[in-house]
This record gives sequence, C-alpha cells and structure tokens, in this order.
Amino acid sequence: MDKRIVLLAHNIRSLWNIGSLFRTSDAFAVEKIYLTGYTAVPPRREISKTAIGAEEWIDWEYQEDPIKIINQLKADGWSIVALEQADDALELQSFEAPENTCLIIGHEVTGVPDEQLALADHKVHIPMLGKKQSLNVSVATGITLASFRS
Repeated sequence: MDKRIVLLAHNIRSLWNIGSLFRTSDAFAVEKIYLTGYTAVPPRREISKTAIGAEEWIDWEYQEDPIKIINQLKADGWSIVALEQADDALELQSFEAPENTCLIIGHEVTGVPDEQLALADHKVHIPMLGKKQSLNVSVATGITLASFRS
C-alpha cells in the first residue's frame, strides 16, 4: 500500500457517523483523522458503538480551524481532495488519488465549506443514479476510500 491517506472531517454532527468514519478509516488504512469545527471527539459512547474500538488505535487530532490543517498538509506535500457535488468536481471513478492524499468531507447537509473547497487541489463526486442526489457522509467516505485504494 504505497498511497498515504488522511481524512479531514469538518462539522460532522452525528456521533454515529464519526464512529463509522473511524471504523471505515481502519478498513482502508487511513493514517490519521483530523476532526474539525464542531465535530465531536472520542471518548463518547455513541462514537465507540459504531467505531467498535477503532477510535482507540486510529491516530486522530482535533483542531477547530480546518484551514490551518489544510495549509500545513499542503506545505508538507499532501494533495487536498474534497468530496463534494461541485460543478467542477470529477467523477470519482475517473480520479486517481495522488500518492499523499488528504480527503476532506463535510457536514451531512451543507457539505464542504467554500473556503475549504477553494484550497482543494481536486474535487470529486460520486455519481448518483437514483432519485436521491446524496449519500450518508460515512457511506460516501467509504466508497471514496475504497476507490482511492483500488
């Protein structure tokens, strides 16, 4: 596994989604999770319930301001990839994740904020074929990480 991946989760409101992000990050060898904004942090019973212990060994850090993390990662040579339904976003299946990738995911309803999208090197989206035009944030993250690893 030569690709390095970190995850930045901004303003995730559901504690169960946060737990699922830890468990999914374990499955796809995410090196670190950055929890930003009002995203809750372990230890929380609700996070543990869906993480099933992954929050104990996945490296994570809380930082209120995601811009500081994004700028530091960029300075350290990481590519910033935002998962968002933006007009200029590439279809996920046609995107090859760079060697060092930080995946940004945002709020369950409002998505990744504009100021973070402006700093992204790439934007990707998952094409929706049904009537709904979105997925649960933890499900979308799992699909994206699986694609990055394939």
